[in-house]
Amino acid sequence: MTAAEPVKKISIIVAHGGLDEVYPALIMANGARMEGIEASIFFTFFGLNAIMKKMVSKLKVATVGNAALNLAMPMMKFPITTPFPTLMGTLPGVSSMATWMMKQEMEKLDVPPVDEFLEMISDAGGEIYACKLAMEMFKLTEDDLIEQVQSVLTVGEFYEKSAGAQIIFT
Repeated sequence: MTAAEPVKKISIIVAHGGLDEVYPALIMANGARMEGIEASIFFTFFGLNAIMKKMVSKLKVATVGNAALNLAMPMMKFPITTPFPTLMGTLPGVSSMATWMMKQEMEKLDVPPVDEFLEMISDAGGEIYACKLAMEMFKLTEDDLIEQVQSVLTVGEFYEKSAGAQIIFT
């Protein structure tokens, strides 16, 4: 058996903008940089929320249609096998409560807030990009984005920058 080739470069595509959907990409990109692996993150469609100045600190956990919310049940002293009732997710304040709970748990684990995490990744040499098509679709400009965004790229330009990388879609 031959040894596996070590990963040298990853490119992560973030297409969803919920707090619970953005954190995995940030954790993977940060972990890559800590291991000396080149890392870039391409934010597209609703993932743009995570790199918009007005939204980066306001990301929420979606409580409607999130089939995996049973994982949060132990935080409320229920068994992990307890399903989160979809109807409950429609009630005012439930998404805010779920978001608050997730932020509290992340803080206990010393995981930084999204804006600080993006700054850390950028400071460590990670590259952060926005999707040109999504920017145009949502009528956004570069002025709407956090300063850590290096560039607004087309999909083709993103693929060029990702040559030789493992591409991960979150």
